[in-house]
Amino acid sequence: MSLEERAYSVLVASTSQNINSALSALLPESAFSRVHTVSSVSAARRIFAERPFDLVIVNSPLPDDTGVRFAIDVCAGAGTVALLLVKSEIYMGIYDKVVPHGVFTLPRPTSKQALSLALSWLASARERLRKMEKKTLSIEEKMEEIRLVNRAKWILIDEQGMDEPAAHHYIERQAMNLCITKRQAAEDIIHGRENR
Repeated sequence: MSLEERAYSVLVASTSQNINSALSALLPESAFSRVHTVSSVSAARRIFAERPFDLVIVNSPLPDDTGVRFAIDVCAGAGTVALLLVKSEIYMGIYDKVVPHGVFTLPRPTSKQALSLALSWLASARERLRKMEKKTLSIEEKMEEIRLVNRAKWILIDEQGMDEPAAHHYIERQAMNLCITKRQAAEDIIHGRENR
C-alpha cells in the first residue's frame, strides 16, 4: 500500500485558529482520516487514552500545559509519531529536550510549506514504525514457536525416554509427515499430554 493510499488518524492539540486552519487544509480526509482537534492537553490525554492515533500534533503552549510532556509520552507508546510546534525563541531548548524521545519539533511562526514537509516526515516515520511493529510480531511469533517446540521436546524426553536430538528430530518428522508446521506438531504433543 502506498503512502497515498494509507489514511492516518490524527490528534491535533491547538488553540490557534491560524494553525488549525493551515492544518485543516493540509490534512485532507483522503490521507488523514479521523482528525480530532482539541484545545487542551487534558482533553488530548483523555482522547488519546480512549484510542490510539498515528500522528499527534501539539501547538505549544496550551491553556493548561505546555504539551511537551504529552508529546514525549505519546512517542513512548508503540506506533505514534508526534510533532511539537513551539515559539522560535525557545525552540532549541525544547528541541534538545524532546529529540531523544523521537518527537519532531518545528519553530513558530512557520509556513504552510514547512508544515506540509513536517507532515510528510511524520507519515514517513509512522511507516517505519509500522514495519518495525510487523518485525517485532514475527520475532515474537518465532519465539513462541521455539518455546512450544522446547516444551514438546521435554515431554518426549520425559515420557518417551528420548534424548534432545531425537525429540527434536521426532517433532520435525511429525511436521513433515503430516504436512504441518513444527509449531502445530509441538502443540499436538502438548495437547496429547494434557488430554491424558
